[in-house]
Amino acid sequence: MKNYHSHTEFCDGRASMAEIAIAAYDAGFKVWGISPHSPICCPSGANMKAEDVDKYIKESKRLKEEYRDKMTILTGMEIDYVSSVFGPQIEYFRSLPLDYRIGSVHFVRTREGKPVDVDGPAERFLKYLATEYEGDLRYVAETYFAMELEMLEAGGFDIIGHLDKIGDNGSHAMADLEDQAWYAELVERVIAKAVEKGVIIEINTKKFDTGHRFFPAERWWPLLKKYNAKIVLSTDAHYPDKVDAGYNAAIQRLQLAGMETQLNELP
Repeated sequence: MKNYHSHTEFCDGRASMAEIAIAAYDAGFKVWGISPHSPICCPSGANMKAEDVDKYIKESKRLKEEYRDKMTILTGMEIDYVSSVFGPQIEYFRSLPLDYRIGSVHFVRTREGKPVDVDGPAERFLKYLATEYEGDLRYVAETYFAMELEMLEAGGFDIIGHLDKIGDNGSHAMADLEDQAWYAELVERVIAKAVEKGVIIEINTKKFDTGHRFFPAERWWPLLKKYNAKIVLSTDAHYPDKVDAGYNAAIQRLQLAGMETQLNELP
């Protein structure tokens, strides 16, 4: 069992790195990656502070040594792509001594260029949809995927995180959002671009136990198979008791889909 996406007290996780490591080891993981939300250029209560990066790397090194003979600990970071001047591609993130980088979009630019968090609770998303985007869900979804395409072109990361997460909150505003032909075309464009750029696509299992869905959703897995995408499984755990949430269910479904051979691990 291998996981590359988890959060701790350095961002919006709800446990220390040591507590998460204990839970991961007890759950049977052989490789455990910790990936705090990166420092960011706009207000956010979920992202780590720049002044804590060195502390995080130091604690990761300590845990690597502690678990050396039991479990491989990897030092990662989930880096927000905000624009052409802030994302995984900038020198600051490239220079950090990380084992790997996840590139994700959580903040979608308004028409005025303001980054707004679309990744939180559905109630907040619906509020922002009305107040920041004038109720234009198609604009939000199209911009979300356009930003992922920009991020893939800019590079600087190994894994693309929760590729279609906008579909979850967006479906609260439009129940058939993911049935729209234009939406499906955007998902396919991002998958194809990730494969073209050699970026691994994360199958994020975090919401399976509570919402019975993955990111990308199972309806898009045939596209992953069609493009022979490299994939990894990640639980995106924020709590010790969620370190393996949805993981075994994803393994079973990958087996049924004949996609196990597409699973990868980081060097």
